[in-house]
Amino acid sequence: MKVKLYKIFLFLLALAAAAVVFFNQEWFLKQYDKMCSMYYIHKGDKAFARLKLQKAIDFYNSALKLYPEHYSAWFNLGNIYVVYEDYYSAVDAYEQAINYNPKMMIARMNYGIVSAEKLGDFDGAIDQYNEIIKTKRHLISIPFVYSNRKSYKMNKGIAYYNMGVAYRQKSLYAGDDWRLQRQFLEKAIEAYKNAIKILKKDYDARYNLALAYHLIGDYNNAGLTYCKAIKIAPMNYEAHYNLAILLRHMKYYKESLDELEKATALITDSQGNSNRQRYVFDVMNDVTRTILSDSEKDYMVDKVADEDKLSSGVTYVNGKIVYSDALDKAILKNFSTCGSKKIFLDED
Repeated sequence: MKVKLYKIFLFLLALAAAAVVFFNQEWFLKQYDKMCSMYYIHKGDKAFARLKLQKAIDFYNSALKLYPEHYSAWFNLGNIYVVYEDYYSAVDAYEQAINYNPKMMIARMNYGIVSAEKLGDFDGAIDQYNEIIKTKRHLISIPFVYSNRKSYKMNKGIAYYNMGVAYRQKSLYAGDDWRLQRQFLEKAIEAYKNAIKILKKDYDARYNLALAYHLIGDYNNAGLTYCKAIKIAPMNYEAHYNLAILLRHMKYYKESLDELEKATALITDSQGNSNRQRYVFDVMNDVTRTILSDSEKDYMVDKVADEDKLSSGVTYVNGKIVYSDALDKAILKNFSTCGSKKIFLDED
């Protein structure tokens, strides 16, 4: 009797399971497709890791036909399209990733960068950066184990920085409309200043803030900010060079020559004189011709003599001066010191 009841129970259980499957066919089919999709995604991830990009594209597309909600697959697909320079497809893939996971900040960041840098869609990029900035994330902190506080703040800082870049690029397309150019540059300045509050030791944020000040004619803030950028990364030539151009415009020729000499040394490459270096030499010669007094000529001679004495301590790696044990401390101090800073402080 018990065996018979047990068989009846199993039969009813099977019947109930069949009924559940029958009345929920769509759900079960979706789960089956999802499992198949995961297999293709696994294959796509392996192909991507091995840089077999076309195979990865094929696997991801097969997976997304079965389970389009997999936002990580869309994100990876977007990254591969960037490698192939298919930027429109990349943006479409990032957009799909964002649709299925609006809090996927890295997808928004990449969307913004590709939109601004490659497609000229500055407004679309700025919209994505704004979404990153205003998206609230739950802060998780387990002492000595895990904290997402730093990554959350970094994302906001980078978003502000990229927004500044987008606004500055947008100003270049304003044509001869100086009012509109200034409007975009002021928004760039605001974005860079917000970025610096988070990315306190970031050279690029400081340098680009200085450049924006320079472009709108705020020379005092431009000079001070170039000096701050130089202090953060004294071996990067851009801030030295732009500061030299600013000083020349303000008719501080001796100080301009100081910075041009540093910029020239920093852009020397292992092949000899690059086009960029030759251009800086031309500017330097122009500044040199402008210096007329005997005392300033004597200064130039003394300066060259001092540099000759120190040149043996310079080390070049991949065409750039780098820190090393052999690098003379006096040279490093020279590059990191912004001798013209007092000019801009006096302007206050």
